[in-house]
Amino acid sequence: MSFWEKVTGSDLTREWQAFEARAAALPADHRAAWEQIRGQLLPHGDFSGRSLLPILDAALGLLEEAAADGQSSHEVLGDDIAGFCTALAGGEGTRTYRDRWREQLNRNVARKLGRLGG
Repeated sequence: MSFWEKVTGSDLTREWQAFEARAAALPADHRAAWEQIRGQLLPHGDFSGRSLLPILDAALGLLEEAAADGQSSHEVLGDDIAGFCTALAGGEGTRTYRDRWREQLNRNVARKLGRLGG
């Protein structure tokens, strides 16, 4: 990946398009599971989403293998897709980008109030 691709995110666009093309080839129940997985995992990514690409690739690969083996998405993922995604992201209590932004905002406000109050 070149510096320009990293700055502009054009490499990410290509990867997302490849993910979507792969997902479009899945059976309907696997596509629906992919949409849920994607929606559950995106908040755990960094600002660009680069940190999630290997995880999303593995999850999509799992769905592709299940479809090729004739298994339903329910057989592979179970009833709790949110729990499956939590486990993929690192477990319960894993920080999301919202948590990091909230902490940064709180630190900045506390620092500004400390300067004003002191």
